[in-house]
Amino acid sequence: MTRTILVTGGCGFIGSAVVRALLADPAIAVVNLDALTYAANPLTAAALERLPRYRFERGDIGDGALVRRLLTQHRPDAIVHLAAESHVDRSIDDAAAFLRTNITGTAVLLEAAAAYWQEPANAVRDRFRFVHVSTDEVYGSLGPSGRSAEDAAHAPNSPYAASKAAADHLVRAWHRTYGLPTVTSNGSNTYGPYQFPEKLIPLTIVRALRGETLPVYGRGENVRDWLHVDDHAAALVQLLQRGRPGERYNVGGGNERRNIDVVNTVCAMLDELAPDIGGPHARRITFVADRPGHDLRYSVDTGKIRGELGWQPRVPFERGLRDKIAWYLANRLWWEPVAACTAGERLGLARAP
Repeated sequence: MTRTILVTGGCGFIGSAVVRALLADPAIAVVNLDALTYAANPLTAAALERLPRYRFERGDIGDGALVRRLLTQHRPDAIVHLAAESHVDRSIDDAAAFLRTNITGTAVLLEAAAAYWQEPANAVRDRFRFVHVSTDEVYGSLGPSGRSAEDAAHAPNSPYAASKAAADHLVRAWHRTYGLPTVTSNGSNTYGPYQFPEKLIPLTIVRALRGETLPVYGRGENVRDWLHVDDHAAALVQLLQRGRPGERYNVGGGNERRNIDVVNTVCAMLDELAPDIGGPHARRITFVADRPGHDLRYSVDTGKIRGELGWQPRVPFERGLRDKIAWYLANRLWWEPVAACTAGERLGLARAP
């Protein structure tokens, strides 16, 4: 029997990796609901179209009529909810889209999912799952030590993180109030191929290849835990299949690095893979005005998902980073059109104090 999974945001960076991971199982079909916003590269969408057992539906998760139609038409066994606005700097400049998609859109999706799941004759009711994909940023900034466990209080510090924290609370409420079998993941910074070039690693790669300055916020002391996208997708598939309803699970790579160290590592690898005749790539590093309210450090305790599901990250950071650089070198047709329009923007300062 083929299981059908509805994935929201499946043309995005993590979403497309989840779609590919799901379709590696010949017993799974995927319906991908994506609005194709600026961060969804048409080439990624086109590549997914060639996969068997795949169907694309263009639309917004906030469109309740559309979501209800898709649930009635495709009768999915589960929903994996990744559709979100996710760039912190953009949320600082203009929070409205983040509130609309991440909060209102999630509420619309939950309402439709609960009504579908509660149908008396629903053949998939007993195995249905709603997997909500969130972020470690909802826990707020940590000091130089310690990790956030799943029971840590939400303490978001950016409009983006606040919108995801609100969505987390909505998911919890729909489980506690209506019994909807939800599972929430809180993932750390993710990197890998197909990532839109506005985040730190792809931005550094793209700007270095174009011979531009490499901006680093503040002095680059902020620490993030890096998780390869394939490991992240594998974790989400595990949560879909075996996560306990009503629970949240942290997903982290165990690769804490200062931002400046990440940028220097990218530069050193580019010196080997794509040397600049003008000298080391690191000479282009420039420290710029820090992001308002920039969190110092994120780190999550992943003992729960490791202990319960046996998941663990498999891609070492340095190997994954080298592979990502090689992918960007080999796939200029994928990133050059969007980078020409976006990779030079400095966002997050328009409303700074």
